[in-house]
Amino acid sequence: MTVDQPDTERRAVITGGTAGIGAAFARRLAADGWHLVLVARDADRLAAMAAELTGRYGRTVETIPADLSTDDGCAAVERRLAAEPPVELLVNNAGISLNTPFLRSSVEDESRLLRLNVHAVMRLTLAALRPMTERRRGAVINVSSVAGFGAVMPGSTYSASKAWVTNFSESVGQSARPFGVRVMALCPGYTRTEFHDRAGINMSKTPAWMWLRADDVVDEALRDLRKGKLVSVPAWKYKLAVAGLRHAPRRLLEVVSRDTRGRIGRENG
Repeated sequence: MTVDQPDTERRAVITGGTAGIGAAFARRLAADGWHLVLVARDADRLAAMAAELTGRYGRTVETIPADLSTDDGCAAVERRLAAEPPVELLVNNAGISLNTPFLRSSVEDESRLLRLNVHAVMRLTLAALRPMTERRRGAVINVSSVAGFGAVMPGSTYSASKAWVTNFSESVGQSARPFGVRVMALCPGYTRTEFHDRAGINMSKTPAWMWLRADDVVDEALRDLRKGKLVSVPAWKYKLAVAGLRHAPRRLLEVVSRDTRGRIGRENG
């Protein structure tokens, strides 16, 4: 059995599964017949999401309230990944950005970003791959970002964390492939979710044409996973953007970078 074959007992673990891309994955997989394990910090939102999915699709939905920026939170999900019934798909979707330039940031905030965006992804991927490679089936999708292909947000460490996720997923995906297990980095561009609002980032000046729908991102991700891709970049406009980020001279990227959340100018002293 592989992740693209029909099976009434397939289970997926989705972190950050109550909003945005995580919620879109949950609804799509439940509609496709998957049982789910949803992970998020807010127990009430988890319960509401589980009730919605069970009522609409008749799937079993387990919930794990956990803060994945903590060791205890990661350990709770690791235990489920090692337990029965087995998990066929892990979607590492939980992540944060900061609306604070690095020069004004704190060790606490930057450490939390790294623990959630990087450390938790590493721990949960490793916990999932051990039983998957033993069974010789399964898949991991690590939600990264187009931002990881270049320093397009001056002063922000978010893009650096996502560069790690993409590189990590490509490397681990190559080593897992001989065992019949897939690992893929999903690198969307701007997607309409709660993500920017939660970070306090004003995106009102972002042109409408740049935004993606979370459902479309998930559809393309699952297609690319079935194709065995190591990196999925949804939408032609962001495929072109990634090509530019990968090949454009660094000096040009410095000039055209428009995201100013991380800049400190003279007026900020």
